Amino acid sequence: MTSIPFQQTVFQTSAATLNQAPADDGLEVAFCGRSNAGKSSALNRLTQQKRLARTSRTPGRTQLINFFSVSENQRLVDLPGYGYAKVPQSVKQFWQQHLDAYLRDRRSLVGLILLVDSRHPPKPFDLAMMEWANTANLQLHVLLTKADKLSKNQGQQALFKFRQSTRGTLSSQLFSAANGLGLAELTDTLERWLTPGEA
Repeated sequence: MTSIPFQQTVFQTSAATLNQAPADDGLEVAFCGRSNAGKSSALNRLTQQKRLARTSRTPGRTQLINFFSVSENQRLVDLPGYGYAKVPQSVKQFWQQHLDAYLRDRRSLVGLILLVDSRHPPKPFDLAMMEWANTANLQLHVLLTKADKLSKNQGQQALFKFRQSTRGTLSSQLFSAANGLGLAELTDTLERWLTPGEA
């Protein structure tokens, strides 16, 4: 399998609706999770770029579907965070409507990376995304993020509990954007999904 040059990833476009998205061809993987779960930080660590994806201490900063081009036929996608974003209900409904359309109708979408804070049990949105991916027969890989804030033993316990709660049916790992823990495993997963015939 040829290594994918994630460090050459560039911002492509932001889309509020599906008809603003890039052409629906090639292969793409979307990063999803609750507000402040660390999606932008994970993308920056993966691509070895500090400012590729905007990060913010304010939950809900990512309000659009952001597309990043890895190569001509490979993309990474940063989805709006769900959760406690301080935005009007009408805006939340708008996000949900167009996110649902993206997840349901996007043919080039080959997998989801779901980010869950390793310090807390999965929230209802996390569980809903797991169920949605299963129903849609879409590949799902879970990153238990912010693992640097746990001791090694606490991290292993968190991973064990998560795998126990999902009965081992999901691909999952510990991850830290701060120190790079789990980066190699994430990269291997993405390379497999984004390489035609490998997934």
